[in-house]
Amino acid sequence: MANTASARKRIRQTKVRTLRNHARKSRMRTFIKKVEAAIASGDKAVAAEALRAAQPEMQRAATKGVIHANTVARKLSRMAARVNALSAG
Repeated sequence: MANTASARKRIRQTKVRTLRNHARKSRMRTFIKKVEAAIASGDKAVAAEALRAAQPEMQRAATKGVIHANTVARKLSRMAARVNALSAG
């Protein structure tokens, strides 16, 4: 157990940051699932719109340090390629 005031404060800060990071990661996953669903439906316009909505959310998670920047770049690149591969419809 934390003995000093600074250690107790650090525990409080960690708890708040953990909750915030979890919420950010969960929100990002939700946006990714929307893109995946749109790709599965085969509608390029809907998929492109979902990707445009997901991109800033994913990049924000990388900026905040929730996930690595290269991970976001890789996921966005792969999703964009899959959206572009859909036939316009």
